[in-house]
Amino acid sequence: MIIGMGIVTFIPRMLPFIMFRGKELPPFLQGVLKNVPYATLGALIFPAVLYIQEDIWYGVIGALAAFVVAFLGANVIVVVMGSIAVLSAYSLFF
Repeated sequence: MIIGMGIVTFIPRMLPFIMFRGKELPPFLQGVLKNVPYATLGALIFPAVLYIQEDIWYGVIGALAAFVVAFLGANVIVVVMGSIAVLSAYSLFF
């Protein structure tokens, strides 16, 4: 079963390398493919932000804090810790 799962995972990952070897994609398609990870991550995180707690503002404030800290150029650990600190302060006062 593990070998079968490995093969099933390996094939879709290797097909693009085999099919597009020596070929260059159009610039528009390259731009779209560069943004796919960000769009996927946003689609996975956004619903969780709204349903993290009964109070919807808890998730919105946490996401806003993370966005601001990330926009300032901090690394991922600092972004997570900053969001946790803001939400800890929010839960203490409200």
